[in-house]
Amino acid sequence: MTDFLIVGGGIAGISAAARLSELGSVTLLEAEPNLAHHASGRSAALYEPHYGAPAVVELSLASGDHFRSLPNVLSPRGMMIIARADEATTFHHDAADMGLDPITPDEARALVPILNDSVAFAAHADHAWDIDTDLLIQTFARQARARGATIVTGAPVTAITRTATGWHVTAGGREHSATTLVNAAGAWVDTIARLAGIQPLGFQPNRRSMARIPAPGGHDVSRWPMIFGAGETWYAKPDAGALIVSPAEEHPMDPHDAWADDMVLAEGLARYEEMVTEPVTRLISNWAGLRTFSPDRVLVIGRDRRDPAFFWLAGQGGYGFQSSPAASKLAADLLAGRPPDLATDIVAALSPARFD
Repeated sequence: MTDFLIVGGGIAGISAAARLSELGSVTLLEAEPNLAHHASGRSAALYEPHYGAPAVVELSLASGDHFRSLPNVLSPRGMMIIARADEATTFHHDAADMGLDPITPDEARALVPILNDSVAFAAHADHAWDIDTDLLIQTFARQARARGATIVTGAPVTAITRTATGWHVTAGGREHSATTLVNAAGAWVDTIARLAGIQPLGFQPNRRSMARIPAPGGHDVSRWPMIFGAGETWYAKPDAGALIVSPAEEHPMDPHDAWADDMVLAEGLARYEEMVTEPVTRLISNWAGLRTFSPDRVLVIGRDRRDPAFFWLAGQGGYGFQSSPAASKLAADLLAGRPPDLATDIVAALSPARFD
């Protein structure tokens, strides 16, 4: 009998495994052959702690010390919002919301020389960093294994039964028993809840597509900030000598192994091209992931009200990596029965009880 059985091997599940392995025995089940196969492996991976709803911002800010304690996980990036003349209202709202300082279009072009004359407004800040997602995942996995956690890949969950002492789970043709079931299954969290006989909370996976393009005009893009169109209608980010461009779409989908839609990519690339001097002539690659949100777009972290042996760690949306240190710490605090570091109102804003 395991103390904690975690379903899901993305950033939520693997960070929880590292934390919970300090409290007792842990088994993590991942359906795919490798960790972080779905959304966690397809993230733009920016640590921008002022991004999201208030409770999400508090989680992200609380994660900062952990990130800074890990060598080479964060690297400077910065971020910038640009807008056309007719997007002034949206631009000023975005810049204020994310704590960016207005700069002139010429100053923006000094940072990103391919910006064209359509850029009427710009704002910039240094408080954004790239996250080495693979290093973070492997660090958490290494910590979990060092404390005795078992990580099982290629093990899709097919049956869950409530027992007198906890849970009996069938996954990948093997049987597992645990006292507490931690649902960190990403886009499949409501599916796992149904299998366990737990009332789903109404999570919605949304597709987000990405295209990797060659460095525009042969520029060295390594020092460019991440760039957002006003209203987050597209974004671009340097990535391994190239540029990833996303239409930033949120298209509701059923849980599945997502792929990019060619028309959606084309529309997003067209919005990007409106603001730059270099047309997109070739794609290096493209992909998509599912960003899964709760009904109020805030993470859900806590015991199920009807069955406290079922624990929700879900709804990371686009904030999974940047909130993972504090989210997993909160999960461990709640499961250990110790006072969380976060304020009481923030813990309540993250609790599944808010949907009752």
